[in-house]
Amino acid sequence: MSAPDQTKILEVRDLAVSFAQSSLRAVDGVSFSLGAERLGIVGESGSGKSTLGRAIMRLLPGSAKVSASEFSFEGRDILSTSERQMRALRGNRLALIMQDPRYSLNPVLKIGRQVAEAARLHKKVGKSQADALARDMLQRVRIADVERVMHLYPHQISGGMGQRVMIAMMLLARPRLVIADEPTSALDVSVRADVLKLLDELVTENGSGLLLISHDIRMVAAFCQRMLVMYKGRVVEELTDLSAATHPYTRGLIAAMPDPRHPVRRLQTLDRQAIDAIEVRG
Repeated sequence: MSAPDQTKILEVRDLAVSFAQSSLRAVDGVSFSLGAERLGIVGESGSGKSTLGRAIMRLLPGSAKVSASEFSFEGRDILSTSERQMRALRGNRLALIMQDPRYSLNPVLKIGRQVAEAARLHKKVGKSQADALARDMLQRVRIADVERVMHLYPHQISGGMGQRVMIAMMLLARPRLVIADEPTSALDVSVRADVLKLLDELVTENGSGLLLISHDIRMVAAFCQRMLVMYKGRVVEELTDLSAATHPYTRGLIAAMPDPRHPVRRLQTLDRQAIDAIEVRG
């Protein structure tokens, strides 16, 4: 892996997110920086990783209370940015790739129209140029027979192809920061590596930062240059090498995942009492 570009795209310090209906913090004191690199956020369901991603996009519901000592994108304070300004950033400088294209793509619009609309919105071009940009971007995400696919509806394409379409739409405007929330969880194992490779190629070409959110700690470790491990809204460990993990939660996540190279009769479960005891002492 090449050394990450240390030019800061995103700065997060002491980020906290809570909701009106709960006294608990979904995100609790999270701090990190992101340059033109691949950074993974891992943790089980409910750890706060997706809430973190949506806080960056300013897509949390009105009941959410967000605070931070620093929370900036390209030097712009996210919390003080108006909603109108955020709408201009989303899809243009900030992109969010969701985990299942079946629920992200409009089911009643053809693929070509949806990608072309992204071009018209973010590139400010006319219909014919938007169609041309859509064709070019679909070719770049290695979709065969682009003309045919452009005339199909989302339900007529496979999950892997749908995710390629989503990547094409989200990266068409060459965003500075890409947040990918479980982008391969709905895909067959056979196509996951191809989608990640494609995503990496496009992000690297654009000089963008990639925030990859996933529960699959081994996949993130193989793909990302750094990873943050989240538990109950907090970052409990930052790693560049999975073998260097020391926190019992991180080690528990590793042990709970099957490894075909080292088969076991029974997978381990998390010792939450030991984990919580360490967090209380910390």
